Amino acid sequence: MTTERETNRLPLRAGAMLLLAVAVVFFGLGIHHLTTSGDNDESAPATSAAVSAPVPAPASNTQAAPAASGKVCVVNAGEVSGLAGTVTRTLKEKGFTTAEPANLQSNSLNENTIFYHPGQEAVANEVNTALGGGYSVEQRSAGQTKLPACTGGVLVVAVNQ
Repeated sequence: MTTERETNRLPLRAGAMLLLAVAVVFFGLGIHHLTTSGDNDESAPATSAAVSAPVPAPASNTQAAPAASGKVCVVNAGEVSGLAGTVTRTLKEKGFTTAEPANLQSNSLNENTIFYHPGQEAVANEVNTALGGGYSVEQRSAGQTKLPACTGGVLVVAVNQ
């Protein structure tokens, strides 16, 4: 009679062990996600593809210099919701050609910064002036791989207002 009871418990034990193994795997995945989120975001390059889409220049503007000087990409790297959209609207109103605003999943930047490629410093300074002059203007280096591409344009990283 004891052997009959033992064989009936075998599927129960196997099910419990399987459930325990699944719980351990999910716990490990949760810990991995918590410890690595923000360190190596793969979502930033995906966002940059949308940001770097070409935007046609407006047909006619009273401020021809900003429109002719290239595209401006704006990303929100701060905690203020909608900041990139606000900055993008401001630049559009001032005659700049802008890409879709996006979010930057990085905590490595803590000040408003405008990044430009070689030969675009004047454009970056125009953007800074249009935004009230509160941005740091820096040339983009090859080592800044976590920033969106913004091909052919100036990148505005907005952290706070």
